[in-house]
Amino acid sequence: MNTVVSEDGTTIAYSRVGQGPALVLVDGAMCYRGQGPGQALAAALADRFTVYTYDRRGRGESTDTGPYSVDREIEDLAALIKEAGGEVSLYGVSSGAALALEAAHRGLAVRRLAVYEPPFVVDGTRKPVPADYPDRAGAAVANGRPGDAIRMFMTEAVGLPGLMVTMMRLMPAWPKLKRVAHTLCYDAEIMDGNQSGRPLPEGRWSGITAPVLVADGGKSPAWMRNGVAALAAQLGTTVHTLPGQTHLVKPKVLAPVLAGFFAR
Repeated sequence: MNTVVSEDGTTIAYSRVGQGPALVLVDGAMCYRGQGPGQALAAALADRFTVYTYDRRGRGESTDTGPYSVDREIEDLAALIKEAGGEVSLYGVSSGAALALEAAHRGLAVRRLAVYEPPFVVDGTRKPVPADYPDRAGAAVANGRPGDAIRMFMTEAVGLPGLMVTMMRLMPAWPKLKRVAHTLCYDAEIMDGNQSGRPLPEGRWSGITAPVLVADGGKSPAWMRNGVAALAAQLGTTVHTLPGQTHLVKPKVLAPVLAGFFAR
């Protein structure tokens, strides 16, 4: 296991594969190196890049230090970027895309930035995420009910039917999800109120100077694609749509798009 130490003393675990320019992948909610799409995507890109995947704080083999702040996650990325040579290309998916946007906005050494479907809710095409969701999810975890926090996330933030979430409790991955349920509040904070059904704040990511690729899936729901389109408009770019893809984008489809963009 490779590690770096963040500014507040948190140990951040990471993996490195491949050869070439440095590329860091940022996971979304509840994902880490041992669970999620990061490792498969890294393998698909390793022929052209040195790809870094890491466990965001509180997940996998990384430690955690309270109280939580988005500032701390930015510091984690800064430590990893330093370890990777001081400048990287950066890719983020879902809430990890929101974190990647914030890192580039705050001036981290990001050469090129790609994001896939940050889950912004910017209009009335779906119910907004309730404003008290983070507090209720946090209370559920604090009271020893991580499964309830996951259910809130899946039904209120993701929008899955309750019956489907009930079925998920029977799946082998459910205990792994419970171990990282406390980080759901971290992702809610990273989303910065941009799941409220209101337009994105004007100039929200005005600090980004790197070229940006904004991508979505052609089969993703309208609310998701509308949020992605709103982000692209703010950043002065267009949306690269991957036909046939959903929020669970296939690495073999995404990897060539990222490779082409990051190689420029």
